[in-house]
Amino acid sequence: MPVRLPFRPRRDAYPPDLWTKCPGCAEMLFNKQLDKTLRVCPHCGHHFRISARMRVEQLVDQGSFVERDADLAPVDTLGFVDLKSYPDRLLAAQLSTGLRDAAVWGVAAMGGKRISLCVMDFFFIGGSMGSVVGEKVARAGEAAVAERIPLLIVSSSGGARMQEGTYSLMQLVKTMSVVERVKAARVPFISVMTDPTTGGVFASFAVVGDVNLAEPNALIRFAGDRVSAGTIGEELPPGYARAEFWISHGFVDRIVARAKLRDEIVSLLGFLIAPINGPTEPAPNPTSRPRAFFSALTGALSPDSNGESHPADTAAPRGGTTNG
Repeated sequence: MPVRLPFRPRRDAYPPDLWTKCPGCAEMLFNKQLDKTLRVCPHCGHHFRISARMRVEQLVDQGSFVERDADLAPVDTLGFVDLKSYPDRLLAAQLSTGLRDAAVWGVAAMGGKRISLCVMDFFFIGGSMGSVVGEKVARAGEAAVAERIPLLIVSSSGGARMQEGTYSLMQLVKTMSVVERVKAARVPFISVMTDPTTGGVFASFAVVGDVNLAEPNALIRFAGDRVSAGTIGEELPPGYARAEFWISHGFVDRIVARAKLRDEIVSLLGFLIAPINGPTEPAPNPTSRPRAFFSALTGALSPDSNGESHPADTAAPRGGTTNG
């Protein structure tokens, strides 16, 4: 008969609610300790994906975030069904994340400076950009223009949402049109690319910020290896889809670790926002109206009611001389 040992055998499986295996170094990390390091592996520096709510807490001043349009939710316009229906996918994502869609936007403060903030959540159907996500990005940009505050967008997306078809592709145009309005209004726009930033989000607003930041080793690309290699007809260089490659090709301005990201953005805001008491353009003179100027000029050149002319009538022509 089998011998029963007085102790339990060692298990290879760990409770997922207590431990997380790092995909970078295969170390088992205690979740509570991992949360203290902002979900960054203390051994290899791997940056785990985090939710939009957690990202907002890490970046903004405590208690300063005021969410807007939290009730916006997508609809199944096309009646799309793959392995399951689109409403079923939405319901499952909403229950697991607590969000109505894959983006959160609102107004907050960083270092005491007000900003318009939009953060994407990869855990909601891969952070795909549908009509609601595009609308929230657009509204964040419109608020930045209306209130003259910087725009900060944190991207984490797998691209366009196929369940919404062309409606999803239209968001590329809508978001870019708002970004162009932000730039035309000379309002600062800071883009932060996290793992992953791909597809339509990469192809639209993610890489056109005044300053483009990225987290270490973040996956940043438009399409997969097969599609990209087939399009250009060449073999892709190793590591081409990571942030370290893009910084050497001008798409990323700086790679910033998560623990230093807030301080980096606060420093950038100090450079990009003009001081309140700084030099300003002179206010226009309310008396210098074009109509008043031409009226005065007409009166100066016309004779008086008694038939006499103004001194301006006898003035020498431009470039001429007077007899003296």
